[in-house]
Amino acid sequence: MNIIDNTTFQQYEDISAGIKTERLNVFIRKAQELDLKPLLGYALYYDLIKNFNEDGTLKDDTSQHYKDLVNGTEYLDKRGHIVLYQGLSPVIVYFAFARFIEADSIHYTSTGPVIKQHDNGIAINAENIVRLVQQQRSVANAYANETERFLKDHKENFPLWNYNPKNKSARQAGPRIRSIDKTEFNYPGDDAASCYLTPLIP
Repeated sequence: MNIIDNTTFQQYEDISAGIKTERLNVFIRKAQELDLKPLLGYALYYDLIKNFNEDGTLKDDTSQHYKDLVNGTEYLDKRGHIVLYQGLSPVIVYFAFARFIEADSIHYTSTGPVIKQHDNGIAINAENIVRLVQQQRSVANAYANETERFLKDHKENFPLWNYNPKNKSARQAGPRIRSIDKTEFNYPGDDAASCYLTPLIP
């Protein structure tokens, strides 16, 4: 079940009408499962999902704080400042868009993956694709930070959410360090001068 659909994309990005809804839905689901779920945490994510109908709309009896989390709201923070929270839609849109750009440049054939060729344009090179993906992920991260702020400001309404600072670094674009392998084999003791770094590839 997708929280957003292709019409939601049109509110944020001017995507081609020729893009199949089914294809776009694949990246929306990935964004929800691989980007939104870690942001909200498994417990809050699954509790939130239970409030959606099959068509992606919220159920009538959904609590107001869940409606505000999804749809956005204007509120006063603890310092008395007005905050305009945009909701979850832009978070999912831009994470999904980044994944779409990254994957759409490659076409999988019976002989292996190939770069797409276009009749009405020239396909951009890999370096520019990486740059575009990073740009969209940066926008997604900015909206994700707003969601974190909203959850912090309303933590009494979201007892299932626990802030995890690791989520912020894990959302950054490009190769990044996920962990340090300190097993006895790789890091036998204080005299060892090296350890292994495991890159996390998006």
